Amino acid sequence: MILSIATLIAGLVGLIWSADKFVFGSAAIARNFGLPPLIIGLTIVAMGSSAPEIMVAITASLDGTGNTAIGNALGSNITNIALVLGVTVLLKPLLVHSQLLNRELPILLLVSGIAGYILYDQVLTFTEGLVLISLFFITIGGLCWLTLRDKKSDDPLIEEAQDEVPEGVPSKLAVFWIVFGMVLLPISSHFVVDGASDIARYFGLSDLVIGLTIIAIGTSLPELAACIASIKNNEHDLALGNIVGSNIFNILAVLAVPALIAPGTFDADAAGRDMYIMLGLTVLLFAMCWQILGKRNITRIEGALLCAIFVGYQFLLFS
Repeated sequence: MILSIATLIAGLVGLIWSADKFVFGSAAIARNFGLPPLIIGLTIVAMGSSAPEIMVAITASLDGTGNTAIGNALGSNITNIALVLGVTVLLKPLLVHSQLLNRELPILLLVSGIAGYILYDQVLTFTEGLVLISLFFITIGGLCWLTLRDKKSDDPLIEEAQDEVPEGVPSKLAVFWIVFGMVLLPISSHFVVDGASDIARYFGLSDLVIGLTIIAIGTSLPELAACIASIKNNEHDLALGNIVGSNIFNILAVLAVPALIAPGTFDADAAGRDMYIMLGLTVLLFAMCWQILGKRNITRIEGALLCAIFVGYQFLLFS
């Protein structure tokens, strides 16, 4: 049991670190080849936060534990909103200014609804996987096009997207980190899935619950660290943008993986309990942020509510 826990922790550390290095190298080489920093920031760098979830989903699907992959996708979105945003807002209320979020929040709401529709019949098909991954590329392309067309230099999220792109990195070093990440990512993801599966069997838990809890929380740690760092620097829009962007990618890219690799039926709880929790939290996030309500800030009371929902959800899963 101790060995399984150590394997899981080592896998999570390796997964997060290798994903960061892979994204760093990819962004650096893209910049060296002349790709605009804004495009790199909105694509390669933005997708980096979901790289651990994607690798876990691929490994779990190939190993025949698709429920773990589905649980990771849904659980990461639940964790990002209820725990990551909740803790962040408890530390410091968020005041949102970015116009980019005006586009991303409705997109998140829309793709969450699409995910709910796809999961409702408790079957993931290859065609549904193609739809999700196609929507992923359409969404990325559309956001880049709209941002470039209506680019405003004072939008904090746009500025941050460009600032996160590494500059002056030698191509040889960038290639080294790409190869390093490509080697370590699958190894680490195997450690995560194997360790989590052993723990699940030891405690009599389902693969779905492990994906929803241990793996989801572990792969969401980069978002928590990024959000805390953002509010320390008064970059409120970046904190929320990390969560919204990650959740969009989790639905469209991560959830597409088990459908493409291992289509078929899955645990009924994912289509019922967990899907509805994710949808409810997404609607709640939209209500907290959307300007139609006449406010653009998320308060500590709302943060406490989100944390309480997360704790209640954990009790529900293990009861």
